[in-house]
Amino acid sequence: MTADGYTVGPGITIPTNATSVTIDASGDVQVETAGSTISTTVGQLQLAAFPNEAGLSAMGSNLFQSTTASGAAVLGAPSADGYGSLMQGYVEGSNVNVVTEITNLITAQRAYQMNSQVVTAADQMLQTLTTLK
Repeated sequence: MTADGYTVGPGITIPTNATSVTIDASGDVQVETAGSTISTTVGQLQLAAFPNEAGLSAMGSNLFQSTTASGAAVLGAPSADGYGSLMQGYVEGSNVNVVTEITNLITAQRAYQMNSQVVTAADQMLQTLTTLK
């Protein structure tokens, strides 16, 4: 299960006496049980690829649902061609540069202010023009 309580498919059962769980880059789930130092493979996680990823429907919280536009999911083993790899214990980093985005925001805000002043000045000129007649 995920941290949010969603079941990860295919259903992999972890023994109740497992002392450690390891997932390697190819998706193999291995456990060590109490009294044993030998790892046992209990299953393999699979990844899904879609013919049209842009057609997926965003559900929120990094969850997506397949649609007719996305096509059917094509399951495959992690690290295979066309699929990503798994990294246990890692958190995906942000792909956003905060400094650049704040600079872009300030630039856009200043451009909006300037355009607003141009509209206000044009309005004032039209008012002056109509009062001269």
